[in-house]
Parts: sequence; structure tokens; C-alpha cells
Amino acid sequence: MISLTHYLVLSAILFTIGLSGVLMRKNVIIILLSIELMLTAVNLNFIAFSHYMKNPVGQVFVFFVMTVAAAETALGLAIVVALFRNIETVNVDEINQLKG
Repeated sequence: MISLTHYLVLSAILFTIGLSGVLMRKNVIIILLSIELMLTAVNLNFIAFSHYMKNPVGQVFVFFVMTVAAAETALGLAIVVALFRNIETVNVDEINQLKG
């Protein structure tokens, strides 16, 4: 039987992997994927606690988080495409157009 602790450990591992991807700051696409991985870890927590407490509010909240994540991904990829067309790179260290 899988307990709540198993879900929380898996969620912590996923969140840590996502956080390490954000902190690497190599590529804008990797940063966006890492943020999505962190949101997935949070959604896993919501669903695990919702199931554990027998309350469907957490599962409903996951749908809102998924909607925001999809919008964030679409907007982020549009920004990446626009940056690549102007600067011809997606490397975070080489992008200095957004500074002051």
C-alpha cells in the first residue's frame, strides 16, 4: 500500500529536480520545463492530501493550477521564440536585452 509519505517524498524529489534546473540558468527552455516540473510536484501534493483527507477541494484546485501552468507555458514559449528571432540565442547568460 502506498502511503502519504511516499507521495510526499516523490513530490519533494520532483520539486528538487525542478529547483536545480531553475538554478542552473543555462537555457530558457530548461528553466520553463523546470518550473513546470515544480508545479507538477505541487499538484501531486494537492492530490495526495486531497485523497488522504477525503476532500475533493485539492483535486479541483489542481485544475486551476494546470490552467495557469498551460497559460504560462504558452506565454513563455512565445517570449522564447521572439527572443530567438531577435537575438538568435536562448542562453540566459547571453540575453541582456531586457536590462534597463
